[in-house]
Amino acid sequence: MQKPTWQQDIANERIEILFNLAEEEFKKYPERSMRHIQLARKIGLRYNVRLSKKLKRKFCRSCNSLLLPGSTEQTRIDSKTKTIVKKCLKCGKISRQLYK
Repeated sequence: MQKPTWQQDIANERIEILFNLAEEEFKKYPERSMRHIQLARKIGLRYNVRLSKKLKRKFCRSCNSLLLPGSTEQTRIDSKTKTIVKKCLKCGKISRQLYK
């Protein structure tokens, strides 16, 4: 069942706030930033709100850690398959995205 649009708008705002908090608190409290991401994903599921592509690429889907190049993620470019390969340094999950 579809939720009312005003509830979805509030859910979108809360998701944005939680992602901003996760980025701000990552250096001091990495566990807390993981919890913020977990809550944002749960709000998205409950209110049937999709995360934007920009937000989806900011966290690891398996361990909910914030992906920052150099500290928690390793980024490589595969020119044969034209993909960007991102590896989470906490859990080892590999994700790929196409580039043109």
